[in-house]
Amino acid sequence: MSFESDPLALRALAHPLRLRIRELLNRDGALTSTELGRELGISQALASHHVRQLAKYGYVRAAPGADQRERRWELVHASISAETTEPGAELDAVEQAYAQRALARLREWQELRRDPDSGFDPSWLEHAGLSDNLLYLTAEEVAVLRSALGQAVAEYRGRTEDPASRPDGARPVALFALITPLSPTEHGN
Repeated sequence: MSFESDPLALRALAHPLRLRIRELLNRDGALTSTELGRELGISQALASHHVRQLAKYGYVRAAPGADQRERRWELVHASISAETTEPGAELDAVEQAYAQRALARLREWQELRRDPDSGFDPSWLEHAGLSDNLLYLTAEEVAVLRSALGQAVAEYRGRTEDPASRPDGARPVALFALITPLSPTEHGN
């Protein structure tokens, strides 16, 4: 799903708790507001408020078969990206919220790999972590790169939706891609 250009829908997504709710629903499937609240360390009422805001703008929906007493919520789209041609403060806020969440995940990963009691598998050290690249690309080449990355990710996306398809040893992995054209330096580069 691409971000909508509706400023209210973008603003609804830019809240840190709502991003975490999306992440939990993506990882664990349909959950109740009570379960979300417990996982996030917030009240059921606060979790319910944030879920309803996400539902209002089409980011989550009531899961099939849910009753009114124990309503379970699920994501409408497991993957989203910002591909709007209408930049504004709301889009800036969403991008910043996602970047902050990515930094929080990095801090969690750093703590996990240092904690001797976490059960951390050291084989992940070789493959996980930061990648930083400076490339000279045209807008069309960036589109090709994003498409190729999207296709590579889509190959594994089904494992999120179908737990039975996950191989032994698979665990959730966050992949955050940030593509930002840079301003030229005084030397024109």
